Amino acid sequence: MSGADAEVAVLIVGGGPVGLTARALLARWGVPTLLVEKHAELSPFPRSRLVNVRSMEIFRQLGLAARITAAAFAPEYGRARFRDTLYDRDFASAAMVGVDAPVPESPELGVLTSQDRLEPALLSAADTPLRFGVELTALAEERDGVVAVLLDRRSGARARVRARYVIAADGAHSTVRERLGIDTTGPGAMGDFTTVVFDADLGRWSARQPAGVYFTAHGSFGPVHPEGGWLWFGPTPGDAARTDWSGLVSRALGPGADVRADVRRVQQWVMHAFVADHFRHGRILLAGDAAHAIPPIGGLGMNTGIADVHNLCWKLAGVLRGWAGPGLLDTYAAERVPVAHRTLRQAVANARLMVQVQERRREQLRGGAPERDRIELPWSERYFAQLGLVLGAAYRSAAVLDGDGTRPEPPRPQRETDTDADADAGTDYVPTPRPGHRMPHLWLADGRSTLDACGEWFTLLTPDPARWEHETATPWPLRIESLPSEYADLCGLGPHGALLIRPDGHIGALRHGMP
Repeated sequence: MSGADAEVAVLIVGGGPVGLTARALLARWGVPTLLVEKHAELSPFPRSRLVNVRSMEIFRQLGLAARITAAAFAPEYGRARFRDTLYDRDFASAAMVGVDAPVPESPELGVLTSQDRLEPALLSAADTPLRFGVELTALAEERDGVVAVLLDRRSGARARVRARYVIAADGAHSTVRERLGIDTTGPGAMGDFTTVVFDADLGRWSARQPAGVYFTAHGSFGPVHPEGGWLWFGPTPGDAARTDWSGLVSRALGPGADVRADVRRVQQWVMHAFVADHFRHGRILLAGDAAHAIPPIGGLGMNTGIADVHNLCWKLAGVLRGWAGPGLLDTYAAERVPVAHRTLRQAVANARLMVQVQERRREQLRGGAPERDRIELPWSERYFAQLGLVLGAAYRSAAVLDGDGTRPEPPRPQRETDTDADADAGTDYVPTPRPGHRMPHLWLADGRSTLDACGEWFTLLTPDPARWEHETATPWPLRIESLPSEYADLCGLGPHGALLIRPDGHIGALRHGMP
């Protein structure tokens, strides 16, 4: 371990929600980490704003769900509204399923909250080293580790850190992915956009019909924080450097608004859409936008990254603590790459649906229909109705045993060029106890959810815990939990069967009787 100024088990590159979640998860496993973030502070911009129900289940496991919910908007903001201008009536709207109201499939409710509120909560979830203003400039893989060169952007000092593994959560423009020469598949850059954060009194048009986003013909508007503030986002004008952003947003509100926007912040960004060709390169693993950039329509991008590290961190912990071999890390890409491609297709489908409803509105107005008329939604309530994608991800890898005890064949690689016929298949979720699926939410006898039985251990759920306790020995952490007998048939177990739940809440194996 020579040639390094410091050593750490896992180096996390990137201090956004994905990197911070990885830091919190690994801290729960007792894995030493160092997180570096090239920016000098947490993001001051709202950016990602939808925390879906699955992410909230993960934050529940970290003990953060209540705090995040307390700083979020009320559930009635879990809706998208379409208007000609912000002060017009809705001509269409759709609920964000799992956010606007509880769903029986989960003990948690997704929330609408801004990234600048979410990140401080994630930061507080661990007390492990974190360095802002530090950029990774080079890295080299060795037989039993990775040596990274880190630059302190304030002092100019450089340091070499040796890590057993690296998690690259450094965004769509990932330095790590670029250094490794990993290509991406997908549309790529889809346009230049600008987000403007501003203050204005818009309550007269929003208070009685709250929403997380209002899509209008002149850009999209959304509330920033429950106590105030707004954002507008839309295509970046060609003369952005000379743009009067206050005037642009004021005009976008519509000629009848007579409101002046007091601009606070302006951020220009590029909408990317791709999936990395590889999620693993030796001891370096990509997560979040470094692995897949998902267009924001539907609020899937950040949440997919959070699920990435939830899948990855228990596997890293197992390898580092000695109860799993390094081959377990191969299952990370096997399980998450198909999810990334499916999520990208869903986000593209969401964007198409958004365009369809706006085109129908223009056709309606050109046809002379009264402006107060609503249009029939082209997708019924499918927009944001993505529980099948969010809760229904099914893993097939060597970390999952089929009912007969065999390991299933891995799925074929999927690309964005595959058929879009299943693009809206993610709207429906049917709970199932089949191996590879997320354990269905069921209430246990002590008032906990079956999801609460998961943590930094494997969980054996069985109606016959005494028998399994006497005959079960594993090299990895295991807890045996009693499953109420009324759920035994529901889960296909019988009186002596068991479900083995992985630390990420997915079912690793099902047994009808003793092993």
